[in-house]
Amino acid sequence: QVQLVQSGGGLVQAGGSLRLSCLGSERTNGMGWFRQAPGKEREFVAAINWSGRNTDYADSVKDRFTISRDNAKNTVYLQMNSLKPEDTAVYYCAKTRTLSATREPYNYDTWGQGTQVTVSS
Repeated sequence: QVQLVQSGGGLVQAGGSLRLSCLGSERTNGMGWFRQAPGKEREFVAAINWSGRNTDYADSVKDRFTISRDNAKNTVYLQMNSLKPEDTAVYYCAKTRTLSATREPYNYDTWGQGTQVTVSS
């Protein structure tokens, strides 16, 4: 069974940058990133299709975050720039059941362990 192992994250000041990595992606599946802040539901952040040519972003992170993938390394990345305190959350990578980039959690069948991102003001 595929496992997704996340790395990256940590504490950064507002305006700073972080990069998250997710090892274990498969080139036949779309991948996505979600996040969950304390007391809030898990929300979609970004998704990428199997080839990397199609991406989708939540409005709250568009133009600040970039999702990418390296299929040779079975890794998906989330580059986060211009971070804000409201970006503070546990971030999860996930694998879809299809080739596409999708926002819907029910389309994802495998999830990473989660990694904490904290942005101080």
